[in-house]
Formats: sequence, structure tokens, C-alpha cells
Amino acid sequence: LHEPMYNLLRNLSFLEIGFNLVVVPKMLGMLFAWYTTISSSGCATQMYFLLFFGVAKCFLLASMAYDRFVTICTPLHYPVIMNQRTRDKLAVASWFPGFPLATVQTIWLFSFPLCDTNKVNHFFCDSPPVLRLVCGDTTLFEVYATVGTILIIMIPCLLILCLYFCIAAAILKVPSAKGKHKAFSTCSFPLLVVSLFYVSLSLTYFQPKSNNSPERKKLLSLSYTIVTPMLNPVVYCVKT
Repeated sequence: LHEPMYNLLRNLSFLEIGFNLVVVPKMLGMLFAWYTTISSSGCATQMYFLLFFGVAKCFLLASMAYDRFVTICTPLHYPVIMNQRTRDKLAVASWFPGFPLATVQTIWLFSFPLCDTNKVNHFFCDSPPVLRLVCGDTTLFEVYATVGTILIIMIPCLLILCLYFCIAAAILKVPSAKGKHKAFSTCSFPLLVVSLFYVSLSLTYFQPKSNNSPERKKLLSLSYTIVTPMLNPVVYCVKT
């Protein structure tokens, strides 16, 4: 359990616990009509931690992909490359970016004047549905949100795809058919879950103020808030 992969899984477990505690209890209350209101400060707090854990997860999944890349492509160098110092750096690099981004985006968004309507058309307080309630000019904020989406979502996603491409190329060089099957089965399920997470995030955040099919965005949000956290224990624990 002291190996790098389990260290990263421990970070992922704490992250998913925090992510689910931010979203799921309030969502269940709204779905069953127990408590369908939320204060402005409560909405801002939920959005802050949602962004924080979401950003951390994007970078942590990239770190886990790097760990698999080193494991399969350079197995003899693995203990040297993935030493304790490297593991600490990967953990810090995964958790830290969420603080500034969540702070700036939450404070900036809630500094805008809101329209008369105060109904958030969503299961929880997220940037796109709250942004649709703003009456002022949000052009600069939308540019910031789009750039942030590219940096936080697309860059780790492209890095993961490149790493898994290198992994696939290394697996194809394995002479044993049994070895190929074992390696592909180890990587295919995590790649599937990661793809679902990043695709749903991208479709939700690239056009934050778009009014096109809000119901579709609600379903997309369920993919990265409910489905992928539910699949991760199966993929990373039972499968491992």
C-alpha cells in the first residue's frame, strides 16, 4: 500500500469523498423535495468546493496516467522515477491549482448583480446555471471561464491521451498474447472512465452561458458528479 499507485488512489479516494459530500446530499434533498432552497452564501460555498475538487481531480487523473505510463513503458526505472519526492510533487501539483481558480471564479461570479429570478435551473450550484441569472455584462468572465476550461480540462485530457497512446504502443510490442490482454484490460477501463469524465466536463463548461438544452447539461453533470465517482471504486479497487 506504500507503492506510488496506491498513494495516488488514496488521494483519489479523499477527493471523491469530498466531491460527493459537496454535491450528493443537497442533490438528493432537491430531487425528493425535502429542501429545495439554498442561501447565497451556501450556493457560493458549494460552487467553491465543487470547482476545487473538480480541478484537483483533473490533474490527479493525469498524474495517475503518468504512473501507469512509467509502470508499463519503463518498468525497470519505475522505483527511481516514482520515488517519494516525485509522489509528493504529483500530489501537491494535483491539489494546489484548485485553490486560486475556485477562489477567483467564485468571488468574481458572485460579485455580479443578479436578476429578479433566483431559481437555479440545476441540481446544484455550478458556474453555468448561476451565470445565467446574472444581469450585467459577463463577457470578460466568460472569456476567463473558457480559457480556464482549456487549461484545466483540455491540457490534462490531451496529456492523458498522449500517455495512453504511448502505453498502447508499448503493449503492442509485447510478444505474449496473454501479456497484451492483461495490459489492455488493466488500462482500458480507467481510460473509459477518464474519457467519460473529461467529455462531460468539456461539453458543460466550454459555453458557460449557453441556453441550449439546459436539461441536457443537467444529464451531463450527472456523468461527472455521480457516474464516474461510482465507477472509480470498481475500476481502481476491484479491478486492481
